[in-house]
Amino acid sequence: MDRRIAIGAAIVVAAVAGVWLIFFTGARGTGSGTPAATAASSAAPAGPERKIKATLYYVSEDGLSLPGIQREIPFGEPIVEQARRIVEAQLAEAPPPYVSPIPAGTTLRALFIGERGDAFIDLSGEVRAKHPGGSLDELFTTYAIVNAITVNLPAITRVQILIDGKEVDTLAGHVDLRHPLQKNLTWTAVETDTDK
Repeated sequence: MDRRIAIGAAIVVAAVAGVWLIFFTGARGTGSGTPAATAASSAAPAGPERKIKATLYYVSEDGLSLPGIQREIPFGEPIVEQARRIVEAQLAEAPPPYVSPIPAGTTLRALFIGERGDAFIDLSGEVRAKHPGGSLDELFTTYAIVNAITVNLPAITRVQILIDGKEVDTLAGHVDLRHPLQKNLTWTAVETDTDK
């Protein structure tokens, strides 16, 4: 009986010592490695953000055309990320003396690219609620977005605009948005770079 107790006690002591040894060396290894890695990554200097030139579309001073203006925008990869950055740049304020064809406050809610090269761009409700109306203004709003994507990203051939996650008939009663649209450069001409 004493022998069994001694063997049992030896097994318990060995198990406790083994657990303690594993815990102590494992905690030591993790504790010393993690802060060093964190410190190294936080101390690394950030490099300059890569940019690309993209053609964005704005209303001309006379309000009768939609010239394409070369602008620098952040690079994005894969293509869906680059498309997102192009749309966000198009939604931003226009460089003087141009006017944005997109109503102020409009934001990009989501962007998807289908298997056939169609992009689906989901905009916030301001694009419709704050739209001034009129057929030419509606054409400019629609094709500023469609052309910005299809001209800069040839792999995307058509664009469908959604509002608040839903398909819509039109923005203001003139341009059919029920299906994806191809680029239309009828009102455009590429002008010089405004970024200095």
